[in-house]
Amino acid sequence: MLGFLILPIKTMNVYRLTALPSVLLALIPLSGCNAEASTATLRFSAIPNENATLLRQKYDPVAEYLSEKLGVAVEYIPAADYQASVAMFINGEIQMAWFGGFTGVQARNKVEGARAIVKGEKDAHYKSYFIVSRDSELTKSDEFPMAAAGKRFAFGSQSSTSGRLMPEFFIRQATGKTSDEFFGEVSYSGSHDNTITNVKDGNWDIGVVDFGVYDGRIADGSLTADECPVIWETPSYADYQFTIRPDLDASLGMGIEQELAAALLEMPPELAQAFRRDKMVPAANEDFAGILDVALKLEMIK
Repeated sequence: MLGFLILPIKTMNVYRLTALPSVLLALIPLSGCNAEASTATLRFSAIPNENATLLRQKYDPVAEYLSEKLGVAVEYIPAADYQASVAMFINGEIQMAWFGGFTGVQARNKVEGARAIVKGEKDAHYKSYFIVSRDSELTKSDEFPMAAAGKRFAFGSQSSTSGRLMPEFFIRQATGKTSDEFFGEVSYSGSHDNTITNVKDGNWDIGVVDFGVYDGRIADGSLTADECPVIWETPSYADYQFTIRPDLDASLGMGIEQELAAALLEMPPELAQAFRRDKMVPAANEDFAGILDVALKLEMIK
């Protein structure tokens, strides 16, 4: 004998009861029957190259945009430091990250099949600024500032591409010495904002920062060029990118990788500015082969 389910059916603004055979219940969508899909969340993070509060204000709207475009929940997960963002990616706590060139190489080196999918248009030709305080005797030059020998010097994070890896490479290339050998004292500020503040305040004689962060501070009026002058610009190199884990389609649905890449490429300019980028373009792991080569030469990755 067939079982029946009593359902209220609205007819002419009046509810009446009707009975449906239980064999038809499979055709009725019930709350919770697709719980896995409804609770699936795309979690992403970014290297904390600026103030953490500022980054959340920037990235939460990006999460909202991606959620609307993809039809899944998207959440920005802040990272305590550069290596924390890499660790979260490796452990699967996040499925995507806005990495620097070096952290991206580190992450992909540990997660087989991880791919760089999108980068900023300017990330193919990135650079670093060497900066000093306003009362420094060091002045701008096209050549590496050899007069900085013996000075107190500051990198950003030890895992930063623009604030450590590539500057260290260029220091060795120009001087024939490591940064520890060339400068009188070497410190690590943890972020580009911290480097700028401490050099400006005279706590260190010279520092190296991401040109995008520095130029952004000039543009928003939080810094003036005479407060913290640039004395040398490095040659260009590849840097930031979005990297995804290889299991993204499996965890969030087939085709999500392609849809995510398209959404990032179509990101409105005001959201792209959260990453200090005007435009996003496609990326591939091969774009960062030079970063990997430098990291291997400096024995900063194995």
